[in-house]
Amino acid sequence: MQYIHLLQLGRTSYAEGLEIQRQVIEARKQNRIGDTLILLEHPPVLTLGRNSHRENVIASDELLARKGVELHEINRGGDVTYHGPGQLVGYPIFDLRGDWPGKRGPHLGPVDYMRMLEEVIIRVCHDFGVLTQRVKGRTGVWTIPGGSIPEKKICAFGVHVSMGVTSHGFALNVTTDLRDFDLIVPCGISDRAVTSLELEAPEGREPEPTLANAANSAARHMGHVFQRQMLAADSLDDLMNIA
Repeated sequence: MQYIHLLQLGRTSYAEGLEIQRQVIEARKQNRIGDTLILLEHPPVLTLGRNSHRENVIASDELLARKGVELHEINRGGDVTYHGPGQLVGYPIFDLRGDWPGKRGPHLGPVDYMRMLEEVIIRVCHDFGVLTQRVKGRTGVWTIPGGSIPEKKICAFGVHVSMGVTSHGFALNVTTDLRDFDLIVPCGISDRAVTSLELEAPEGREPEPTLANAANSAARHMGHVFQRQMLAADSLDDLMNIA
């Protein structure tokens, strides 16, 4: 049986999260550990991907400093996005050359990998009674439009692949304060709104859309979609010693 190691870190600064990613990526490239999913939550931070445009950060540097919002330029794909409390962030550190479902060559293609990540989140949203979809030409997971209300983005994606190993991943709004998205043009898309599981889930629906419940759902569906058993690690040191 092949595994995906699961490392849940709770609220972690963005800089610390990057450093943990770096260590896990390096260990995965050296085949010292297996494929790993990191789940965490960040304090308020804006991240600029490789294809970002600085003008999509609407807030001034002074306002960001006053609100305590950090800004980081990183190597993932995509434009500017926001991370903050109430948002489930997932960093899958996977070697795409492994024995993955649907692999048609020496490695799982990055586009196929993205579609599988989207499928994980679509299933997570379904667990909370929220029907979601892909939108052609736009990455992410989106709500189903209804009447005059267009689709809204509930989960953003941005990944990086180096030597066949993935990093960065997804950011699912669970109980996020969506007012913080007013600091930016999310992912460079100005004609659609963002939303959260908390806002979209039917009232009284079980399970309740909490960060813990969403993390459990994401871990379960990651195992289902990628056809691996999930193996929990208590800490980074524990993860490094599992192999």
